[in-house]
Amino acid sequence: MVPFGGWDMPLQYTGVLEEHRACREHAVVFDVSHLGTVEFRGPGAHDALQWLLTNDLDRIGPGRAQYTHLLDPVDAHVVDDIIVWWVGPERFFVMPNASNTGRLTAAASEAVDRVTGPFDAHDITATRAVLAVQGPESRALLAAVSADAAAVGRFAVQQVGDWIVAGTGYTGEDGVEIHVPAASAPDVWDAIVAAGITPAGLGARDTLRLEAGLPLHGHELGKGITPLQAGLGWVVRWDKAEFRGRAPLEAERERGITRRLRGIVVEGRRPARDGANVLIDSESVGTVTSGNFSPTLGHAIALAFLRPDIEPGAPVQLDVRGQMLAGRVVQPPFVKR
Repeated sequence: MVPFGGWDMPLQYTGVLEEHRACREHAVVFDVSHLGTVEFRGPGAHDALQWLLTNDLDRIGPGRAQYTHLLDPVDAHVVDDIIVWWVGPERFFVMPNASNTGRLTAAASEAVDRVTGPFDAHDITATRAVLAVQGPESRALLAAVSADAAAVGRFAVQQVGDWIVAGTGYTGEDGVEIHVPAASAPDVWDAIVAAGITPAGLGARDTLRLEAGLPLHGHELGKGITPLQAGLGWVVRWDKAEFRGRAPLEAERERGITRRLRGIVVEGRRPARDGANVLIDSESVGTVTSGNFSPTLGHAIALAFLRPDIEPGAPVQLDVRGQMLAGRVVQPPFVKR
């Protein structure tokens, strides 16, 4: 168990490599209750979220989920990357990262004077648990616990009894995430494990998301990092009305970014960790943000912010405590599904 965002979270149960492979080959369940849930309700909830967040809810609808960003209004850095579950016509579950729930609720208060309809934004994190069932066999095995939950499609959202289920995840594999009332969470967990689904911890969740090329707040997103730098401009809908942080992000788009997130495949098993220098011909061209050994590929991989002129295919070196590791720039994901 390790402290994480104010929670005590399982790093591993039997081992990171074993749990990682179980997710790629079979099915695992993660306790991701450390993720926040802020429930937006009311006639003005839709418009409030349209102003708060970069993506466009009108591209989806009730019963769907959407990935989006909350930006800082001064420099457009990503305050948080967020999944919105559109649960009902005037009801949304907005799910920030572990330590960012307060930032989301504070930003929500700014929307009150910008929308015509009333809305409420309540932190309901303590009332529920969130269990993520992921892997190629996740739906078949979960069906023994709840066939309806197992049938919820990718990025769909559905109420199943007292659960809210969405076809979302953070591993690059198929699966669902389940909101369950906190009091019943232990029994639901036990039933999922009894169905043959392997418990997995934060260690495997991190190696899985890295192989999938997914950003982690505090590494690839956060202070000083905009969606454009992170290669996530697709979550910004310029064709909708004003949103928080739009003006400084537009200014960056016009002047051009000074760095761009890329992947690096590394020769050998030794990883380059966060902060390692990336060089070409002895000249520094960027910095690693996340790095680890890839259990699926059998060698190390990394994400790094590099000069925007450096394209996939470029050979690089990574300085790991004075030892130079050979690498090559690629476009994530490292493991394609």
